[in-house]
Amino acid sequence: MDDISVGPLDLAARVDEALAVQAVAFGLTPEEVGVRRHIVLRHLTCPGARALGATTPTGRLVGFVYGMPNDRGHWWSTVVEPHLRANGFEHWLDDSFVITELHVHPGFQNRRIGRTLITALTATATEPRSILSAVDRESPARALYRKLGYRDLARNVMFPSAPYPYAVMGAPLPLAQ
Repeated sequence: MDDISVGPLDLAARVDEALAVQAVAFGLTPEEVGVRRHIVLRHLTCPGARALGATTPTGRLVGFVYGMPNDRGHWWSTVVEPHLRANGFEHWLDDSFVITELHVHPGFQNRRIGRTLITALTATATEPRSILSAVDRESPARALYRKLGYRDLARNVMFPSAPYPYAVMGAPLPLAQ
């Protein structure tokens, strides 16, 4: 990570660069990127929303994370709430900081960039815990989240239009180092 800088990101100004990273990292189609662009810009209007970016010395964005204090009225919360309630974890929706997106370009993965982004973003949270959703299969991302203290709160959560299930994970803050 020696040549990568992590710091505040004006995500609204660099949304297309960020979504290009997400498209490569997550395999999104141009249509999916278009839909997500509107979602990201809407999220950034939420109170407490903030983002960090990872950039090369030339200013190329190679990773980003953004999140916000959870709001039970947000779409994501309404989808995951029944699953959390069924598992006795509905209270995790209160006083939580949601990691909405975390993506690192595949050419820059395995350099502690994702870890640095998520720990730096959650370090500024005033909430006592963090929640997120991740594709419900074993992956480097899920392994990282576990190392940071996240645990499964609900599995096999289907989001409308998602082709595969997700897991909802939660961790007390501050995250484990």
